[in-house]
Amino acid sequence: MQQSPHTYEGSVVATIPSRTVICAEGFEGGERPAVTPPRSGLTGCPWRDVKSMLRDVGLRPTRQRMALGWMLFGKGDRHVTAEILYEEATKAKVPVSLATVYNTLHQFTDVGLLRQVAVDGSKTYFDTNVSQHHHFFVEGENDLLDIPDADVVVGRTPVPPEGYEVARIDVVVRLRRKAR
Repeated sequence: MQQSPHTYEGSVVATIPSRTVICAEGFEGGERPAVTPPRSGLTGCPWRDVKSMLRDVGLRPTRQRMALGWMLFGKGDRHVTAEILYEEATKAKVPVSLATVYNTLHQFTDVGLLRQVAVDGSKTYFDTNVSQHHHFFVEGENDLLDIPDADVVVGRTPVPPEGYEVARIDVVVRLRRKAR
């Protein structure tokens, strides 16, 4: 999914169940800066790059992983659900089941190739941009847009219980089109 220029004014403040306060300072128009630096060691050949990425994280480059990886990583940063990727695979005549797509997405997530983004209890996206950043979720369009990490300020993060550490903080700001 391509990012498009937006104008945001003011601040967005949201409360999440842990009572963490999130403040997103607005920014004015223009293209948002790229969030992800290029992946190191890429050759520009998506098939070879996917094979290398899989081997680098200890996954065997099977035909199905290669095909799904090429579909995921060969198009730049994107947000997909298992159903979207399955539909793309079906149209491309890649012989995979929906269960295989789910398993592959979770395997890629477990080894750090993807980042899982839950927008509600029933919808999970997988993000090829694994750098620290946040998301806008466009309600009614089921679209995710990246928010650079520097544009979101998280305050009063709760102290985790003894023996735990904060792995990451995910902020999803829900948007809807203004009524005309």
